[in-house]
Amino acid sequence: MTNEQFDALVGRLEEQARGNPAGYQLKVVLLALLGNAYLAAMLLLIVALLLATLASVVVLKALAVKLVLVVGFFLWMILKALWVKIDPPAGTELRRAQAPELFAMIDGLRRTLRAPRFHHVLVTDDFNAAVVQSPRLGIFGWPRNYLLIGLPLMKSLTVEQFKAVLAHEFGHLAKGHGRMSNWIYRQRLRWSRLLAVLEANESKGSFLFKPFLNWFAPYFNAYSFPMARANEYEADATSARLTSPQAAAEALTSVNVVGGYLAERYWPQIHSQADEQPAPAFAPYLSMGEGVASELDETSGRTWLEQAMTRQTDSADTHPALADRLRAIGEAPRLALPPVGEAADRLLGKALEPITRSFDRRWQDAILPSWEARHREVQDARRQLAELNARFEAGAELTLQEAYERARLTDSTGKDADAALAQFRALHGRAPDDPLVCLGLGARLLGRDDRDGCALVERAMHLDENAILTGCELLRDFHWRAGRKEEAHAWHQRLVERAQLQEAAEKERSEVTLRDRFERHGLPEADLAALREALGKIHGLRRAYLVKKRVRHLPHRPCYVLGFAVTAFWQLHSRQRAVDVLRRIQESVRFPGETLIIGVEGDNYRFGRKMRWMRGTRVL
Repeated sequence: MTNEQFDALVGRLEEQARGNPAGYQLKVVLLALLGNAYLAAMLLLIVALLLATLASVVVLKALAVKLVLVVGFFLWMILKALWVKIDPPAGTELRRAQAPELFAMIDGLRRTLRAPRFHHVLVTDDFNAAVVQSPRLGIFGWPRNYLLIGLPLMKSLTVEQFKAVLAHEFGHLAKGHGRMSNWIYRQRLRWSRLLAVLEANESKGSFLFKPFLNWFAPYFNAYSFPMARANEYEADATSARLTSPQAAAEALTSVNVVGGYLAERYWPQIHSQADEQPAPAFAPYLSMGEGVASELDETSGRTWLEQAMTRQTDSADTHPALADRLRAIGEAPRLALPPVGEAADRLLGKALEPITRSFDRRWQDAILPSWEARHREVQDARRQLAELNARFEAGAELTLQEAYERARLTDSTGKDADAALAQFRALHGRAPDDPLVCLGLGARLLGRDDRDGCALVERAMHLDENAILTGCELLRDFHWRAGRKEEAHAWHQRLVERAQLQEAAEKERSEVTLRDRFERHGLPEADLAALREALGKIHGLRRAYLVKKRVRHLPHRPCYVLGFAVTAFWQLHSRQRAVDVLRRIQESVRFPGETLIIGVEGDNYRFGRKMRWMRGTRVL
């Protein structure tokens, strides 16, 4: 189902839900039952096959042994596909004795809403809170309930605001009003999660389920979308009822504003220190609460609030936009940040300090490799920029590539956007048809909301298809900032289509199978001679064949396949010898385009047979 089809279907269903809510709900329930009925039918099929196999032993006697083996293997594949493992969520386990005040709040909300009990309460490093049901028996159910509480969220809200967030999450599991919509909400999560697991599952037996789920899961998500969105409004109403409309409004407002602050200022400021310091010397989770209380100034808060209030509800997410959620509970936006020491993280009690310390230590360990790499990269870039500037100031003529690097580094490393723009303008005058120059100048003009950048970016996309993804993203964001939403959506759609095409092309070029069709490579004689010379220097390489794989996606970009052999007629095939030669080929041979390299001996002997039969394929 395409995005346009999904949006159109959701639009029609929202009209049905408003005009005939009972009829719409019945259709959604029947569709959910269809999915469960399909799984039940597959289980019955497996049981029937098992009984038939056992019965065949009595009827067919000796022949039944072979039948039992064949059917048994098939059943094993099916059961393996069914028994998908759905990993439980990750987080730090919180015990009741560590945080009695928090557990008292959880127990009170759970009793009021008649929600199921939680088997685990986990503290995570996410700016979020969630209720997760992880089935112990995979698709067979028997869920174990997890309450996930994000430490950054607790550091950003007061106790009452945090209680409003928990009440919203508990509302999704409530057994009172909205019970049917809550069940549908959990069904949506179940099917989406199951489809994701099966797509990652390589078991051949999953063919019984993937075709159905590939159709059913997106269709059910679209059909139940209005109900899922209504469930979000019901959960907000539950939050306002169990705390107060004011507390619910404050929680919703703070989540949007503080989320913007953390993503756009707090974390970028910390990561930017890698430019100066060789190793991280920060405790970001320990300092987060103080940052929210002291660094989130009124002007910035107003900016992030305005951004959140201008967002519109769309079909990209079942969560309504902030303005619609506040309107539904009858409140205006309320930003009330907790003073230092008064945030909801104090509900963690004795666990607060060790959890915060462990999160900071884990963050430091996880980010250290990329931090060190970033520091080295910046120091190298500064040295390169200094050298290029010195040469330019001395009157040396820089090559086009050197001038491009100087302009790029002046912006990214020198932090001088005006000087970089002037250099890119000069570069464009020197090389008006260079795609990198067009894209670089166009991107900087669009960043200044200068429409002249549009033509340059489109020119770069025309000159080099590798610039299409970046170009579409730049043009989408430019038009969105300018309020031209139709143009922004058009560029976004082209971005999605191109990304899907490239993903399909990469997948097609990632493997070689016997089902693939090959044709003659068609290389120019000069390229072929250079390839032969390079392959001739590979010690242990006996024979090599080059063909071109026929591809459906981006066919103008050739995909070559090099088949090689390492075994002389008097030798036995050695897998280790083949691995060694493959490594030498990868390290020392430069190919004329995308090339897959495979051995054509041993288990792959049929590839060698296909390649040998084609004229002109042997290159060594």
